[in-house]
Amino acid sequence: MIRAIIAVFKKDFYLELRTRYAINTLLAFTGAALLLILFTLRAEQLDPIPRSGLVWIVILFAAMAGMARSFVIETDQKTWPLLRLNAHASDVFTGKLIYNFLFLLTLNLFTFILYLFMLGISVVNYFYLFTGILFGALGLASVTTLTSAMISRADRRGAVFSVLSIPLLVPLLLILTRVTQVALVDGTDPSALNDLMALIGYSGVTITTGILLFDFIWDE
Repeated sequence: MIRAIIAVFKKDFYLELRTRYAINTLLAFTGAALLLILFTLRAEQLDPIPRSGLVWIVILFAAMAGMARSFVIETDQKTWPLLRLNAHASDVFTGKLIYNFLFLLTLNLFTFILYLFMLGISVVNYFYLFTGILFGALGLASVTTLTSAMISRADRRGAVFSVLSIPLLVPLLLILTRVTQVALVDGTDPSALNDLMALIGYSGVTITTGILLFDFIWDE
């Protein structure tokens, strides 16, 4: 099982190194969105609370732009039968989930560093910030990996991917906004522990649901 998961992860990793499609798309989108926020919306003049949520909107739409290819590329290159012959459904889903998580974690770190630097925002609570970045990437990866598998054989994949993903990600964005507000504005807040537990629970539920539902997608 571990060898199969590593093989799926390495396949996606080396494919991205050759094409650099997702990384170039997401970095270009993120940079353009942050510049738009800085110069057009004048985010540095906004109150601290709205500014703490804007960054997650940028990350959300960056993920929508790049994560749909996770399983779509298997359909385009006709490698679904090869995966079915050499790995179990849970191994394929877990390997792609790990790859997407590490990819989105890198994107989150890059976006936050650039965002905080450009707007001159200081961090009040690093623990909440890093926890939000970590589990935010995990929650985004679990939802986008599953929805990518669901739309991989659809005709209008981009539109269907957004329609399926965004409603599932709205609760995650609300939780992440509150956690980021504590990290950048409020500081230590005992009630914010509930948001951290909700964030961890959301990631656990979506990962478990993805593994269970992917068996049905795999057999279709």
